[in-house]
Amino acid sequence: MTTSPVSESADDGRPSLSVVIPMYQEIDNVEPMVARVRQGLAGYRGPWELICVDDGSRDGTGERLSEVAERTGPHLRVIRLRRNFGQTAAMQAGFDAARGELIATLDGDLQNDPADIPRMVDELLERDLDLLQGWRRKRQDDLVMRKIPSRIANRLIGKVTGVALHDYGCSLKVYRAEVIKEVTLLGEMHRFIPVWVAGVTAPQRIGETEVAHQARQFGVSKYGISRTFRVVLDLISAFFFLRFGSRPGHFFGSIGILFGLLGGLMMAHLLVVKFALGENIGDRPLLFVAILFLVASVQFLTTGVLSELMTRTFYASGERTHHRIRWQSDPHAAGWSEGA
Repeated sequence: MTTSPVSESADDGRPSLSVVIPMYQEIDNVEPMVARVRQGLAGYRGPWELICVDDGSRDGTGERLSEVAERTGPHLRVIRLRRNFGQTAAMQAGFDAARGELIATLDGDLQNDPADIPRMVDELLERDLDLLQGWRRKRQDDLVMRKIPSRIANRLIGKVTGVALHDYGCSLKVYRAEVIKEVTLLGEMHRFIPVWVAGVTAPQRIGETEVAHQARQFGVSKYGISRTFRVVLDLISAFFFLRFGSRPGHFFGSIGILFGLLGGLMMAHLLVVKFALGENIGDRPLLFVAILFLVASVQFLTTGVLSELMTRTFYASGERTHHRIRWQSDPHAAGWSEGA
């Protein structure tokens, strides 16, 4: 039997809330994080649950989460993935398991403050948004390794995608579950969640708000300067899938037509030179360039047709995930922590 979400109460209560926290190699942060979440949501006027996803940690994070869950109660649910699939897959596993009408996410490194979540829920409802993104305006991170690359990436993402936010990288977000569950997260898509959400709802329904940020106390950061290069590659992928994800034939076909036109113009010029002027064109580099453009045109056009067929097959095959769960708390035994 599937447990349905708890709906918003009529006595000025808040909608049911699922807090999703992906964790990897964060054994020292497990107990402080759970305590902080319980403290931050103690006054939440509605039912809530906490879902911690262990992304294949090898330092005992998963075992520690299970121990804490036994002491805490059924509103703390634990999901342990079979191996390290990455933060995106861990978040997707949490979203799939979430039962709340609203879903909040934050990192497991104690740098986000769970006490911001109730205020963000109120703001999301008051502004009638589908996603409220946190903005770490006073970010407590290294300037060269974290802040500068992040600022460059945020501006680049805003320019390319048209979704202008100050801080895409902040994991503290609040979503409407019905919206975020329409997005299937793959690869490294967690960096561009607002962009993907804009693909299923109006960009005007995505907002941001300032949130607290603290320096890391335990463990080490899993990110470095190399993340900047991955962001560029992910941004190209995001741009492609948002603009041409359901019609890839238009992308490849446009390039094919352009190459075909260029190759055709070159060939037309060479035909005039050959038959009107009587000159030899067999040893002209332009002939080989024209042939190359025409061949490339055919390849891009056929690639477009094949990509259209693959897209239709994908959408007809049903939803699939690319993560595998090793163990999780019994969903049927899950409970809620009742609000104040």
